[in-house]
Amino acid sequence: MVIGGLGYIGSHTTLELLKEGYNVIVVDDLSNSFENVLDNIRQLATQHCSKLGMPTPVLKLHQFDYRSSWMRQLVARYALRTEEGQEAQSRIAGVIHFAAFKSVEESISKPLQYYQNNICGLVDLLMLLQEFGIKNFVFSSSATVYGTRANSGKPLKEHDLVHFPENVEGEELVPGATGLTSPYGRTKYFAEAILADLARADPSMRITALRYFNPVGCHPSGILREDPRQKPTNLFPVIAQVLTGNRPILDVFGSDWETRDGTAVRDFIHVMDLAKGHIAAMAAASSSENTESFRTYNLGTGNGTTVAEVVDYFEQASGVKLPVNRTHRRAGDVGFCVAATAKAEKELGWKTEIPMEQCARDCWNALSMSTQ
Repeated sequence: MVIGGLGYIGSHTTLELLKEGYNVIVVDDLSNSFENVLDNIRQLATQHCSKLGMPTPVLKLHQFDYRSSWMRQLVARYALRTEEGQEAQSRIAGVIHFAAFKSVEESISKPLQYYQNNICGLVDLLMLLQEFGIKNFVFSSSATVYGTRANSGKPLKEHDLVHFPENVEGEELVPGATGLTSPYGRTKYFAEAILADLARADPSMRITALRYFNPVGCHPSGILREDPRQKPTNLFPVIAQVLTGNRPILDVFGSDWETRDGTAVRDFIHVMDLAKGHIAAMAAASSSENTESFRTYNLGTGNGTTVAEVVDYFEQASGVKLPVNRTHRRAGDVGFCVAATAKAEKELGWKTEIPMEQCARDCWNALSMSTQ
């Protein structure tokens, strides 16, 4: 089951699940996505499976808010019959949860909506999954949980934020977050803490929190891409608006960071690589070798790209000179945020493959198709 499976990251992950042979139930209320995405996913999955001579797995959409009463009815439909006294079981092998509000800026003006959806909704969902014996849960977390630890200028490791005391390489780690600057970031931290508490209380759970850095790019076909209903705030879709004339100029926030060109450094990861990270996480959680009830992983490239370099990549891909306004830093921004990726590489057998240049080319290809 993929909750939020027609959104930007969810749609690419749903496609990868189908390609790997999983039947997929998508729950999405289309509040920030479009129904035609389902047809696009099915088309790409069918093409892939046909080439391999294999049947296309089942893909079903249930259009409702995951917080509604419809969710209980859906999960109950997949319950297995058990003898009295036996633990509940389900035909749902696992759940990947994407359905969170995600705008830092909006969360500051609408904090209660963010806590209601991202925290209250999560708690109700987890209680439902426990009731029906669904143990495998992959959570869409974020590098924002590291807060001001990102200001160290070093790649962030998973143990830079822990939820219980740990000893790593002789260092006693103290749980807790530092310098979270937005309600959005706090919801991701609180959600992880709730998941860690649940896993400690129920060691049979297999919960994985994936800390994304900066997802970008799109499927190389161009028919799956970032296409939000709401006003975009992330760098790539904002650049797309400038390229299509829907925004007059690109604001670059901060040109005096201590970086190689003065603009902020981010770890931009192609969404196709990110989607494959979810497949690796689901497979690892299902493995009989996995005895941990809660694990966290960074999903990033391990390499930083400046905002100015991203602009250059888009100008090379499009042949268009972008109008840029270098302006002041935004409150709460950090100059450097890059993932340490060794843990995901070692334990999930996953690492990124697609270079930054291809991210820009794929976006330009999708943009060119949409404007024809």
